[in-house]
Amino acid sequence: MRNLAAIITSGQSLRSLSIRLRIPFSSFTSSLPADLEPPDQEIPTQLISILSYPNWQKHPSLSKLVRSISPSVVHSLFTLNPNIHPQTALDFSYWVSRKPGFRHTVYSYSSLLNILLINKFFGAADKISIFMIKSSDSAEECRFVLDSLRKMKENNNGGDGFKLTVRCYNMLLMSLAKFLMIDEMKRVYMEMLKDMVLPNIYTWNTMVNGYCKLGNVVEAQLYASKIEQAGLQPDSFTYTSLILGHCRNKDVDNACRVFKVMPQKGCPRNEVSYTNLIHGLCEAGRIDEAIDLFSKMEEDHCYATVRTYTVLINGLCEVGRKLEAMDLFKEMLQKGCVPNVHTYTVLISSLCKESKLDDARGMLDKMIEKGLAPSVVTYNALIDGYCKKGLLEEALEVFGTMEMNNCSPNDQTYNELISGYCKKKNVHKAMSLLTKMLELKLSPNLITYNLLICGQCRAGHLDSAFRLLELMGRNDLVPDQWTYCVLIDSLCKSDRVEEARVLFDSLKGQGISANEVIYTSLIDGYCKVGRIEDAHSLFDRMLSEDCSPNSYTYNALIDGLCKQKKLQEAFSMVEKMTSMGVEPRVDTCTILIREILKEGDFDHAYKVLDHMTSGACHPDLFIYTTFIHAYCGVGKLQEAENMMIKMKEEGIVPDSLAYTLLVDAYGRLGLIHRAFDVLKRMFDAGCEPSHYTYFFLIKHLSKKKWTKENNANLVDHANVWSMMDFNTALELFDKMLEHGCTPDVNTYAKLITGLCKVRRFETGMLLFDHMREQRLSPNEDICNSLLNCSCKLGMYDAAVGMVNLMINSGQLPHLESCKLLVCGLYDEGNKEKADAVFVNLLCCGYNSDEVAWKILIDGLLKKGLADKCSELLSIMEKRGCQLHSHTYSMLIEGLDGT
Repeated sequence: MRNLAAIITSGQSLRSLSIRLRIPFSSFTSSLPADLEPPDQEIPTQLISILSYPNWQKHPSLSKLVRSISPSVVHSLFTLNPNIHPQTALDFSYWVSRKPGFRHTVYSYSSLLNILLINKFFGAADKISIFMIKSSDSAEECRFVLDSLRKMKENNNGGDGFKLTVRCYNMLLMSLAKFLMIDEMKRVYMEMLKDMVLPNIYTWNTMVNGYCKLGNVVEAQLYASKIEQAGLQPDSFTYTSLILGHCRNKDVDNACRVFKVMPQKGCPRNEVSYTNLIHGLCEAGRIDEAIDLFSKMEEDHCYATVRTYTVLINGLCEVGRKLEAMDLFKEMLQKGCVPNVHTYTVLISSLCKESKLDDARGMLDKMIEKGLAPSVVTYNALIDGYCKKGLLEEALEVFGTMEMNNCSPNDQTYNELISGYCKKKNVHKAMSLLTKMLELKLSPNLITYNLLICGQCRAGHLDSAFRLLELMGRNDLVPDQWTYCVLIDSLCKSDRVEEARVLFDSLKGQGISANEVIYTSLIDGYCKVGRIEDAHSLFDRMLSEDCSPNSYTYNALIDGLCKQKKLQEAFSMVEKMTSMGVEPRVDTCTILIREILKEGDFDHAYKVLDHMTSGACHPDLFIYTTFIHAYCGVGKLQEAENMMIKMKEEGIVPDSLAYTLLVDAYGRLGLIHRAFDVLKRMFDAGCEPSHYTYFFLIKHLSKKKWTKENNANLVDHANVWSMMDFNTALELFDKMLEHGCTPDVNTYAKLITGLCKVRRFETGMLLFDHMREQRLSPNEDICNSLLNCSCKLGMYDAAVGMVNLMINSGQLPHLESCKLLVCGLYDEGNKEKADAVFVNLLCCGYNSDEVAWKILIDGLLKKGLADKCSELLSIMEKRGCQLHSHTYSMLIEGLDGT
C-alpha cells in the first residue's frame, strides 16, 4: 500500500511536491514579472565597477559584456546600486539604449527613475517618466507604471518635490486608453485636477477617445463639453473620436450626423474620420453606403490609407463579395498603397472560409516574400482552414513556418490544432498539445477542454472525458451547456441512456439550464433505444420550460416513430412541427422517405419528395443515397445509376456509401466486373473506398469458393474477414489492377483493420509485410490495429515489436493497447520488458495525466497490481512528468484502496 507519505520520498521538499501537484507556492515566493526575477548578480557587479571609472565608455571589459546586458540586468544594476551618480546612470541608460537589439522596459526605466528622484534630478525624471509610460506593452505593465508613478509622487511630495507635468499626465492617459483601462483613466484625470495640473485639449481629447473606444458616447460627450467650457473648440480629433464612439455603439446614423457637421464646425475631415465611418457602415452591413463614402474621399482631399482599404476589403469579404474585395486589393496596389499584415490576414481568412487553401497559402508566402511578418492571427486563419478540412500535415507545416519565423503560437493556435486532431480521432496527439500549452505557460480555456472532451468521446474514451471534466473544475473553469451536451450525447450513443438522464437531471443543481441541443440529445437517445414514451415526456417538459424545440428535436422523434413503424404518427409530428413555426428540413424528408422506401413504395416516396422540395427543401446527398439504396435493394441498377447522374448534375458529390451500394448490388447480380468498374469510378473521383467497399468486393469475389463451403448469401460481416485468406487479398489486388485501381495505403488499412477486428493477426501481418514490399509505408491506423490485435491475443513479443516500430516511425501507439500490453507483460512475469515499454512511451510526448489514467489507473490498479503501479509512478516522477493534483489524488485513493 502506498499513501501520501510514501509518495514524498526521502529528502524531498514540500516545494518539490507542490510543483508536482501544480499547487501555487505563494507561501514561499512572490510572483514577479519575468524581468524582475532574481538575476545573476555577477554582471551588475562588474558593470558598477566599470562605471566607477571617469571614461567608463572606453573600458576594455565593457565591450565583452555588451551582449549580456539585458533590460533585467539594467534593472538589477540600478536597484542594487541606488547610490550610483545620477548622471552616470542617465549616461549609461542612454548608451545601452543605442546598442542593437536593446530596448528598455518599464522595469529598467523605473529603477533609473528612483535614482533620479533620490537625487532630485526632476527635469530628467520627467523625461524618463514619459519614456517609461511609452514603453508599456501590456495592461499589466501599464498598471505597474501607474502604481510606480503614484508611489514616487507620494514619496516626493514636498514643496519642491516631484510632480507630473501635463504632458506626462496626457501620455499616461493615452497609455491607459490604449489598453482600455477606462476606470483608471477617470481616476488619473481626478488626480490631475487634485494636483492642480490644468488639463488641455489633448487631455480632454484623450478622455473622449478612451470612452469612445468602448462606445460610451454619453460619457465622452461630457468631456467634449469641457473643451468648450474652457474657451476652446473641439477639433477634428474630437469629432473623429465621436464618430468612432457612435459606430462602436452600433449607432451609425448618429455617426453620419457627426461626420456631416464637421465642415460646418470648421473641422476638416481626415482619413481617420472617413475610415471610422466606413468601418461602422461595414459593421452595420451597409456595405454599399461604405463604398459610396469611400469613392468621395478624394473630393474631400482625403486619400485612402492602408487601414481604409483593409476595412472595406474586410467588409466586402464578410458579405461574400470576394471578387470586389480582390478588385479593391488590386486597386490598392496600383495606387501605391502597400498592404500591411492585417490586409493580407483578411484575405487569407476569407480564402480559408471558401476552402481555397492553396490560394491562401500562396498569399501567406507572398507576404513573407515582401518582408512582412505574418501575425499569430494570420497563421491561425490558415491553420484553422487546414484543420477544418482534416489536412493536419499542412496545418503542422504552417505551424512550423510560424515557429521558424519567431511568431509565438497562442491558445487559439493550439485549440485549432486540438480540434483538428480530435476530428481525426487522434486524441493522444490532441492531449499532447494540452501538455505543450502548459509548458509554454499558455492557459487552456473552456474551449480547449470542451474540444478535448469531445475528442475523447469520439474516440470512445468516456472515462477520460469525465476525468477532463473533473480537471476543468479543479482549474477553476466552469463547464457550459456545450460541455454537458457532448457528454450526454456520447452516453446516449453508447447505450448508456440512464447515465445520460442522471447527468441531465444534475444540471439544474449546477446552475445550468438545459438548452435545445441537450434536450435533443437525450430525446434522440431515448428514441434510439425504443423508449418513445420517455422521449415524448421529455419533449413535453422541454415545452413547459419554454425551451423551443428545433428541427433536430422533431427529427429525432420522427425517426423514433419511423423505427417503430408508426408512419402516420411520424407525419402527424411533421404537421405539429410546421404548426409550431419550425420548417421541416431536408433531413426530415430523408427520414420519411427512407421509411417509405423500406416498404418498397417508390411512388409515395417521390410524392413526399415533391411536396418537400416545393418549399425550402432541396434534395441533398442523403436523399439521393436513400433512393440509390432502395433501388439497389430491389435490383433496379439502372434507376440507381440514373440517381447518381442526377446527383452529379445537381452539383452534389457522391460519397463512399453511394458507390459502395452500387458495388454490392452489382456483386449480388454476379456482375463482379461492373462492381470493379464502380471502384474505378471511386478512384477517379478521389473518393476513398470504405471498409465496407472492400468487404463487399471480397465477399462477391470469393462467392463461388465460399458457396461450396457455406451459403455465401448468409456470410455476415465478421465471417468475411474470418474466412478471407492472404490469397484472397492478392486476388483482390490483381482485379483492382486489371481495372486501373492501384492498391494504396488506404486499401491495406481497410483490409488489415477488418482482419484485426476478428483477431486474424497472422494474415494481417502478411499484408503488412506485403505493403512494405510494395514500398508503401504503413500508417498509424494500420499499426494500431495490429498492436491491439496482438495484445488481445496475448502475443506480447509481437506487440512490443510493433510499439518499437511505431515509436521509431514517429507514430503514437494507442494507450488502450499499451495498457493491455504492460499489464500482460507483468502477468507473464516479464517486468523488464513492461518497464522498458513504459519508459519508451514516456518519451513520445503523451499527456502525462492521460498515461496515468489509462495505464496506471485503468490498467494496473484495476487488475490489483498496486506495487507495479507505484513503481511506474516513481518512473514518471523521476523523468519529470507533471501530473495534475487531481490525478495524484486518484492514484493515492487507488493505491490506498488496494
